Amino acid sequence: MKRVLGIAVLALALPAGATPSHSSGASPSALSPPPVLAEIPVYLAVDLGSHQVLAQHQADRVFLPASMTKVMTAYVAFELIARGQLKPEQVFTASPQTAATWSGRGTGMRLRPGEQVSVDMLLHGITTISANDAAVVLAEGARGSIANWLALMNGEAAKLGMTRSHFATPNGWPDGGATHVSAGDMVKLGQALIARHPALYRRYFGKKTLVWHDVSQANHDPTVGLVPGADGIKTGHTNESGYSFLGTAIRDGRRVMIVVGGAPTEAKRAQAARELLEWGFAAWDARPLFARGAVVGHAAVQGGSVRQVNLVVPSGLSVTVPRGTRPKVTMTLRYRGPLVAPIAANAAAAQLEVSVDGQRVASVPLAVQIGVAAAGPFDRLANGLAGLLP
Repeated sequence: MKRVLGIAVLALALPAGATPSHSSGASPSALSPPPVLAEIPVYLAVDLGSHQVLAQHQADRVFLPASMTKVMTAYVAFELIARGQLKPEQVFTASPQTAATWSGRGTGMRLRPGEQVSVDMLLHGITTISANDAAVVLAEGARGSIANWLALMNGEAAKLGMTRSHFATPNGWPDGGATHVSAGDMVKLGQALIARHPALYRRYFGKKTLVWHDVSQANHDPTVGLVPGADGIKTGHTNESGYSFLGTAIRDGRRVMIVVGGAPTEAKRAQAARELLEWGFAAWDARPLFARGAVVGHAAVQGGSVRQVNLVVPSGLSVTVPRGTRPKVTMTLRYRGPLVAPIAANAAAAQLEVSVDGQRVASVPLAVQIGVAAAGPFDRLANGLAGLLP
Protein backbone atom coordinates (compact mmCIF):
# COMPACT_ATOMS: atom_id res chain seq x y z
CA MET A 1 0.00 0.00 0.00
CA LYS A 2 1.35 3.41 -0.94
CA ARG A 3 1.93 5.73 2.00
CA VAL A 4 0.28 9.13 1.65
CA LEU A 5 0.07 12.28 3.69
CA GLY A 6 -2.95 12.12 5.97
CA ILE A 7 -4.46 15.47 6.93
CA ALA A 8 -7.24 16.20 9.39
CA VAL A 9 -8.39 19.75 10.07
CA LEU A 10 -9.88 20.51 13.47
CA ALA A 11 -11.48 23.75 14.64
CA LEU A 12 -11.50 24.58 18.31
CA ALA A 13 -13.11 27.37 20.27
CA LEU A 14 -11.34 28.65 23.33
CA PRO A 15 -12.62 27.15 26.59
CA ALA A 16 -15.63 28.60 28.31
CA GLY A 17 -14.72 31.24 30.83
CA ALA A 18 -11.90 32.69 28.73
CA THR A 19 -11.44 36.42 28.70
CA PRO A 20 -14.12 37.98 26.45
CA SER A 21 -12.94 38.93 23.01
CA HIS A 22 -13.02 42.37 21.48
CA SER A 23 -12.64 42.92 17.78
CA SER A 24 -9.92 45.56 18.01
CA GLY A 25 -7.47 43.09 19.61
CA ALA A 26 -4.75 44.07 22.04
CA SER A 27 -3.22 47.53 21.73
CA PRO A 28 0.00 47.77 19.69
CA SER A 29 1.91 48.99 22.75
CA ALA A 30 0.89 45.90 24.72
CA LEU A 31 2.21 43.58 22.00
CA SER A 32 5.41 45.50 21.34
CA PRO A 33 8.40 44.12 23.25
CA PRO A 34 10.06 46.42 25.80
CA PRO A 35 11.95 49.37 24.19
CA VAL A 36 15.26 48.32 25.77
CA LEU A 37 15.38 45.40 23.32
CA ALA A 38 16.20 47.85 20.53
CA GLU A 39 19.73 47.83 21.97
CA ILE A 40 19.99 44.02 22.07
CA PRO A 41 21.44 42.28 18.96
CA VAL A 42 19.70 38.94 19.59
CA TYR A 43 16.66 38.12 21.68
CA LEU A 44 13.94 35.51 21.87
CA ALA A 45 10.96 34.88 24.15
CA VAL A 46 9.02 31.60 23.98
CA ASP A 47 6.00 30.31 25.90
CA LEU A 48 6.96 26.69 26.50
CA GLY A 49 3.41 25.53 27.18
CA SER A 50 2.17 26.61 23.76
CA HIS A 51 5.51 26.34 21.93
CA GLN A 52 4.85 29.87 20.68
CA VAL A 53 7.41 32.54 19.96
CA LEU A 54 6.26 35.75 21.67
CA ALA A 55 9.08 37.99 20.47
CA GLN A 56 12.27 37.50 18.52
CA HIS A 57 15.07 39.28 16.74
CA GLN A 58 17.67 37.29 14.80
CA ALA A 59 16.82 34.15 16.73
CA ASP A 60 18.71 32.02 14.17
CA ARG A 61 21.80 34.23 14.12
CA VAL A 62 24.95 32.55 15.40
CA PHE A 63 26.55 34.27 18.39
CA LEU A 64 29.12 33.50 21.08
CA PRO A 65 27.57 32.02 24.23
CA ALA A 66 30.51 32.49 26.60
CA SER A 67 29.57 30.85 29.92
CA MET A 68 26.11 29.90 28.68
CA THR A 69 28.09 26.99 27.24
CA LYS A 70 28.00 25.53 30.74
CA VAL A 71 24.27 24.82 30.32
CA MET A 72 25.23 22.09 27.85
CA THR A 73 27.92 20.79 30.21
CA ALA A 74 25.29 20.55 32.96
CA TYR A 75 22.82 18.91 30.57
CA VAL A 76 25.37 16.26 29.55
CA ALA A 77 26.08 15.55 33.21
CA PHE A 78 22.34 15.23 33.91
CA GLU A 79 21.98 12.79 31.02
CA LEU A 80 24.84 10.68 32.35
CA ILE A 81 23.35 10.70 35.84
CA ALA A 82 19.99 9.60 34.44
CA ARG A 83 21.68 6.71 32.63
CA GLY A 84 23.56 5.64 35.75
CA GLN A 85 26.92 6.49 34.12
CA LEU A 86 27.70 9.32 36.55
CA LYS A 87 26.83 9.73 40.22
CA PRO A 88 26.63 12.96 42.24
CA GLU A 89 28.64 11.39 45.04
CA GLN A 90 31.53 10.45 42.74
CA VAL A 91 34.75 12.29 43.51
CA PHE A 92 37.12 13.68 40.88
CA THR A 93 40.60 15.08 41.38
CA ALA A 94 41.77 18.43 40.05
CA SER A 95 45.00 17.65 38.24
CA PRO A 96 47.96 19.97 38.86
CA GLN A 97 47.86 21.07 35.21
CA THR A 98 44.13 21.86 35.27
CA ALA A 99 44.35 23.69 38.58
CA ALA A 100 47.29 25.79 37.34
CA THR A 101 45.72 26.49 33.93
CA TRP A 102 42.46 27.80 35.37
CA SER A 103 43.79 29.55 38.44
CA GLY A 104 42.54 33.12 38.22
CA ARG A 105 41.05 32.68 34.71
CA GLY A 106 37.56 34.08 35.05
CA THR A 107 35.28 32.85 37.79
CA GLY A 108 36.07 29.57 39.49
CA MET A 109 36.03 27.45 42.61
CA ARG A 110 39.78 28.08 42.98
CA LEU A 111 40.45 24.37 42.98
CA ARG A 112 43.87 23.37 44.24
CA PRO A 113 46.23 20.83 42.65
CA GLY A 114 45.21 17.35 43.78
CA GLU A 115 42.01 18.60 45.42
CA GLN A 116 39.18 16.08 45.41
CA VAL A 117 35.68 17.36 44.70
CA SER A 118 32.36 15.56 44.31
CA VAL A 119 30.35 15.74 41.11
CA ASP A 120 27.58 17.30 43.18
CA MET A 121 29.80 20.19 44.27
CA LEU A 122 31.29 20.62 40.80
CA LEU A 123 27.78 20.98 39.37
CA HIS A 124 26.90 23.56 42.01
CA GLY A 125 30.04 25.45 41.07
CA ILE A 126 29.20 25.31 37.37
CA THR A 127 25.57 26.36 37.68
CA THR A 128 25.79 28.89 40.50
CA ILE A 129 29.08 30.74 40.08
CA SER A 130 29.97 29.69 36.52
CA ALA A 131 33.17 28.01 37.67
CA ASN A 132 35.48 27.49 34.70
CA ASP A 133 37.78 25.13 36.59
CA ALA A 134 34.85 22.99 37.78
CA ALA A 135 33.63 22.46 34.21
CA VAL A 136 37.05 21.21 33.12
CA VAL A 137 37.51 18.93 36.14
CA LEU A 138 34.04 17.45 35.57
CA ALA A 139 34.72 16.87 31.87
CA GLU A 140 38.10 15.24 32.47
CA GLY A 141 36.86 13.17 35.40
CA ALA A 142 33.69 11.91 33.72
CA ARG A 143 35.13 11.07 30.31
CA GLY A 144 38.91 11.06 30.68
CA SER A 145 39.58 14.00 28.38
CA ILE A 146 38.14 17.27 27.14
CA ALA A 147 37.90 15.83 23.63
CA ASN A 148 35.70 12.96 24.82
CA TRP A 149 33.47 15.36 26.74
CA LEU A 150 33.10 17.67 23.73
CA ALA A 151 32.01 14.70 21.65
CA LEU A 152 29.21 14.14 24.16
CA MET A 153 28.24 17.81 24.13
CA ASN A 154 27.97 17.96 20.36
CA GLY A 155 26.24 14.59 20.23
CA GLU A 156 23.54 15.77 22.63
CA ALA A 157 23.22 19.03 20.67
CA ALA A 158 22.56 17.01 17.51
CA LYS A 159 19.90 14.92 19.28
CA LEU A 160 18.13 18.12 20.37
CA GLY A 161 18.17 19.56 16.85
CA MET A 162 20.59 22.36 17.74
CA THR A 163 21.65 22.70 14.11
CA ARG A 164 23.29 26.12 14.46
CA SER A 165 25.41 25.30 17.49
CA HIS A 166 28.83 23.80 18.10
CA PHE A 167 30.83 23.34 21.29
CA ALA A 168 34.63 23.39 21.37
CA THR A 169 35.06 24.06 25.09
CA PRO A 170 33.21 22.80 28.19
CA ASN A 171 33.10 26.22 29.86
CA GLY A 172 32.76 28.86 27.14
CA TRP A 173 36.26 30.32 27.39
CA PRO A 174 37.03 32.35 24.22
CA ASP A 175 38.12 30.09 21.37
CA GLY A 176 37.92 32.32 18.31
CA GLY A 177 34.28 31.53 17.61
CA ALA A 178 34.59 27.74 17.44
CA THR A 179 31.96 27.60 20.18
CA HIS A 180 28.77 29.23 18.94
CA VAL A 181 25.01 28.93 19.36
CA SER A 182 21.75 30.54 18.28
CA ALA A 183 18.94 31.79 20.49
CA GLY A 184 16.58 29.19 19.07
CA ASP A 185 19.04 26.42 19.87
CA MET A 186 19.54 27.65 23.43
CA VAL A 187 15.78 27.53 24.05
CA LYS A 188 15.77 23.92 22.79
CA LEU A 189 18.53 23.14 25.27
CA GLY A 190 16.87 24.98 28.16
CA GLN A 191 13.55 23.29 27.52
CA ALA A 192 15.16 19.82 27.43
CA LEU A 193 17.13 20.58 30.59
CA ILE A 194 13.92 21.25 32.53
CA ALA A 195 11.62 18.73 30.85
CA ARG A 196 14.00 15.76 31.01
CA HIS A 197 15.61 16.47 34.37
CA PRO A 198 13.23 18.51 36.55
CA ALA A 199 14.61 17.30 39.89
CA LEU A 200 18.23 17.93 38.91
CA TYR A 201 17.28 21.31 37.48
CA ARG A 202 15.70 22.33 40.78
CA ARG A 203 18.69 21.07 42.73
CA TYR A 204 21.38 22.88 40.79
CA PHE A 205 19.91 25.94 39.12
CA GLY A 206 18.52 29.15 40.57
CA LYS A 207 20.76 29.29 43.65
CA LYS A 208 21.98 32.72 44.75
CA THR A 209 25.37 31.90 46.30
CA LEU A 210 27.98 29.19 46.67
CA VAL A 211 30.38 28.87 49.59
CA TRP A 212 33.62 27.01 48.86
CA HIS A 213 36.99 27.31 50.62
CA ASP A 214 35.14 29.50 53.14
CA VAL A 215 34.54 32.06 50.39
CA SER A 216 31.02 33.06 49.38
CA GLN A 217 30.51 33.86 45.69
CA ALA A 218 27.31 35.23 44.16
CA ASN A 219 25.35 34.09 41.13
CA HIS A 220 25.23 36.77 38.40
CA ASP A 221 21.72 35.73 37.31
CA PRO A 222 19.81 39.02 36.86
CA THR A 223 16.35 37.57 37.49
CA VAL A 224 16.38 35.05 40.36
CA GLY A 225 14.99 36.72 43.47
CA LEU A 226 13.96 39.78 41.43
CA VAL A 227 11.43 38.47 38.89
CA PRO A 228 8.61 36.44 40.47
CA GLY A 229 8.90 32.79 39.46
CA ALA A 230 12.40 33.12 37.97
CA ASP A 231 14.52 30.01 38.61
CA GLY A 232 17.51 30.29 36.24
CA ILE A 233 19.28 29.57 33.99
CA LYS A 234 22.70 30.99 33.02
CA THR A 235 24.56 34.18 32.16
CA GLY A 236 27.51 34.55 29.82
CA HIS A 237 30.08 37.27 29.24
CA THR A 238 33.42 37.85 27.58
CA ASN A 239 34.78 40.97 25.93
CA GLU A 240 34.15 39.51 22.49
CA SER A 241 30.70 38.05 23.19
CA GLY A 242 29.09 40.86 25.17
CA TYR A 243 26.58 40.07 27.91
CA SER A 244 24.14 37.21 27.32
CA PHE A 245 21.54 35.30 29.28
CA LEU A 246 19.34 32.22 29.01
CA GLY A 247 16.57 32.63 31.56
CA THR A 248 13.15 31.36 32.51
CA ALA A 249 10.34 31.90 34.96
CA ILE A 250 7.17 30.01 35.82
CA ARG A 251 3.91 31.45 37.13
CA ASP A 252 0.68 29.55 37.70
CA GLY A 253 2.07 26.63 35.73
CA ARG A 254 3.00 28.76 32.73
CA ARG A 255 6.71 28.90 31.82
CA VAL A 256 8.32 31.56 29.65
CA MET A 257 11.92 31.17 28.46
CA ILE A 258 14.07 33.98 27.07
CA VAL A 259 17.44 34.53 25.46
CA VAL A 260 19.28 37.86 25.51
CA GLY A 261 22.36 37.75 23.30
CA GLY A 262 25.25 40.22 23.09
CA ALA A 263 23.92 43.03 25.27
CA PRO A 264 26.36 46.00 25.39
CA THR A 265 26.54 46.18 29.20
CA GLU A 266 25.68 44.09 32.23
CA ALA A 267 23.02 46.63 33.21
CA LYS A 268 21.35 46.44 29.79
CA ARG A 269 21.36 42.64 29.97
CA ALA A 270 19.68 42.74 33.36
CA GLN A 271 17.09 45.28 32.26
CA ALA A 272 16.32 43.42 29.02
CA ALA A 273 16.01 40.06 30.78
CA ARG A 274 13.69 41.32 33.49
CA GLU A 275 11.48 43.38 31.21
CA LEU A 276 11.22 40.66 28.56
CA LEU A 277 10.17 38.07 31.13
CA GLU A 278 7.63 40.42 32.74
CA TRP A 279 6.24 41.34 29.33
CA GLY A 280 5.93 37.65 28.43
CA PHE A 281 3.53 37.21 31.33
CA ALA A 282 1.80 40.60 31.38
CA ALA A 283 1.00 41.00 27.67
CA TRP A 284 -0.08 37.42 26.97
CA ASP A 285 -2.63 34.94 28.29
CA ALA A 286 -2.46 31.15 28.08
CA ARG A 287 -5.62 29.31 27.03
CA PRO A 288 -5.64 25.54 27.66
CA LEU A 289 -6.33 23.30 24.67
CA PHE A 290 -5.46 19.75 25.74
CA ALA A 291 -4.42 18.07 28.95
CA ARG A 292 -1.38 15.83 28.97
CA GLY A 293 -2.13 12.56 27.22
CA ALA A 294 -5.36 13.81 25.63
CA VAL A 295 -6.40 12.10 22.40
CA VAL A 296 -6.23 14.60 19.54
CA GLY A 297 -6.99 12.35 16.57
CA HIS A 298 -6.27 9.02 14.93
CA ALA A 299 -3.85 7.62 12.39
CA ALA A 300 -4.37 4.67 10.08
CA VAL A 301 -2.07 1.67 10.61
CA GLN A 302 -0.76 -0.70 7.95
CA GLY A 303 0.23 -4.28 8.77
CA GLY A 304 -0.63 -4.00 12.43
CA SER A 305 -2.72 -5.79 15.01
CA VAL A 306 -5.14 -2.82 14.84
CA ARG A 307 -6.20 -0.66 11.91
CA GLN A 308 -5.80 2.69 13.62
CA VAL A 309 -4.17 4.18 16.67
CA ASN A 310 -4.92 7.18 18.85
CA LEU A 311 -2.62 10.19 18.65
CA VAL A 312 -2.04 12.01 21.92
CA VAL A 313 -0.36 15.16 23.22
CA PRO A 314 2.68 13.99 25.23
CA SER A 315 2.46 17.04 27.49
CA GLY A 316 -0.26 19.58 28.12
CA LEU A 317 -0.88 22.05 25.30
CA SER A 318 -2.13 25.61 25.47
CA VAL A 319 -2.29 28.53 23.08
CA THR A 320 -0.92 31.94 23.97
CA VAL A 321 -2.95 34.94 22.88
CA PRO A 322 -2.65 38.69 23.43
CA ARG A 323 -4.21 39.56 26.76
CA GLY A 324 -7.81 40.67 26.46
CA THR A 325 -8.49 38.92 23.16
CA ARG A 326 -10.27 35.76 22.08
CA PRO A 327 -9.10 34.94 18.57
CA LYS A 328 -10.12 31.99 16.44
CA VAL A 329 -7.91 28.96 17.02
CA THR A 330 -7.66 26.19 14.41
CA MET A 331 -5.54 23.07 14.32
CA THR A 332 -4.33 20.85 11.50
CA LEU A 333 -3.22 17.31 12.23
CA ARG A 334 -0.62 16.03 9.76
CA TYR A 335 0.98 12.63 9.46
CA ARG A 336 2.49 10.55 6.68
CA GLY A 337 0.50 7.41 6.63
CA PRO A 338 -0.67 4.86 7.05
CA LEU A 339 1.78 4.22 9.88
CA VAL A 340 3.59 0.92 9.37
CA ALA A 341 3.59 -1.62 12.23
CA PRO A 342 5.28 -2.46 14.47
CA ILE A 343 5.01 0.90 16.24
CA ALA A 344 6.51 1.56 19.66
CA ALA A 345 4.36 3.10 22.37
CA ASN A 346 4.84 6.86 22.66
CA ALA A 347 6.61 7.04 19.31
CA ALA A 348 6.33 10.40 17.58
CA ALA A 349 3.97 9.92 14.66
CA ALA A 350 2.36 13.22 13.68
CA GLN A 351 2.42 16.98 13.99
CA LEU A 352 -0.33 19.24 15.27
CA GLU A 353 -0.15 22.67 13.65
CA VAL A 354 -1.83 25.41 15.70
CA SER A 355 -3.01 28.64 14.07
CA VAL A 356 -4.39 31.79 15.64
CA ASP A 357 -6.56 33.94 13.37
CA GLY A 358 -5.16 32.08 10.37
CA GLN A 359 -1.49 32.51 11.31
CA ARG A 360 0.43 29.40 12.28
CA VAL A 361 2.02 29.88 15.68
CA ALA A 362 3.25 26.41 16.67
CA SER A 363 3.83 22.86 15.46
CA VAL A 364 3.63 20.26 18.21
CA PRO A 365 4.64 16.59 17.93
CA LEU A 366 2.00 13.96 18.67
CA ALA A 367 2.69 10.43 19.90
CA VAL A 368 0.87 7.12 19.48
CA GLN A 369 -1.07 6.22 22.61
CA ILE A 370 -0.21 2.52 22.63
CA GLY A 371 2.28 0.31 20.86
CA VAL A 372 1.09 -1.65 17.85
CA ALA A 373 2.48 -5.09 17.10
CA ALA A 374 2.85 -6.46 13.58
CA ALA A 375 -0.27 -8.26 12.45
CA GLY A 376 -0.52 -12.01 12.91
CA PRO A 377 -2.53 -14.28 10.59
CA PHE A 378 -5.77 -13.74 12.52
CA ASP A 379 -5.23 -9.97 12.62
CA ARG A 380 -4.66 -9.85 8.86
CA LEU A 381 -7.86 -11.82 8.26
CA ALA A 382 -9.89 -9.61 10.59
CA ASN A 383 -8.46 -6.42 9.10
CA GLY A 384 -9.13 -7.66 5.61
CA LEU A 385 -12.77 -8.44 6.44
CA ALA A 386 -13.15 -5.07 8.14
CA GLY A 387 -11.85 -3.37 5.01
CA LEU A 388 -14.67 -4.95 2.98
CA LEU A 389 -17.34 -3.44 5.18
CA PRO A 390 -18.94 -0.16 4.13
